[in-house]
Amino acid sequence: MANGSNTSPSSNSINSLVIGTKVVGSIEATNDIRIDGEVEGDLKCSGKVIIGPQGRIKGEVHCQNAVIEGDFQGILRVKEVLNVRESATISGDIQTNQLLVQAGAVFNVNCNMGGQKVKTMNTSQAEKEVVEMVAN
Repeated sequence: MANGSNTSPSSNSINSLVIGTKVVGSIEATNDIRIDGEVEGDLKCSGKVIIGPQGRIKGEVHCQNAVIEGDFQGILRVKEVLNVRESATISGDIQTNQLLVQAGAVFNVNCNMGGQKVKTMNTSQAEKEVVEMVAN
């Protein structure tokens, strides 16, 4: 480095895949990554994965934290917190330590949380159980 510049990414760097971009294959990221385009394949991220409202991932994702606003289909392994926003549509197999699912999200998964198996439930089943609890 003749001019003293540092080529290593800063700890605040966020990778971004913009709308209109499609990646088929594997992605590895040491920093956070935001997906507003499409990924078909595997994604390993040491930080947070954000799937924006227009973003789509079909494949296997391993990350520290995740925020999903778009579509996810496949296997998702989140070490800490998975935040599923109201605009999200998720199907597949999920493993996370903590889970937040906002009303309106479509969440059709098998889920293991904190080491315990959580019952598989789709959105309509969950709504039916809430109605039954209120009625009783």
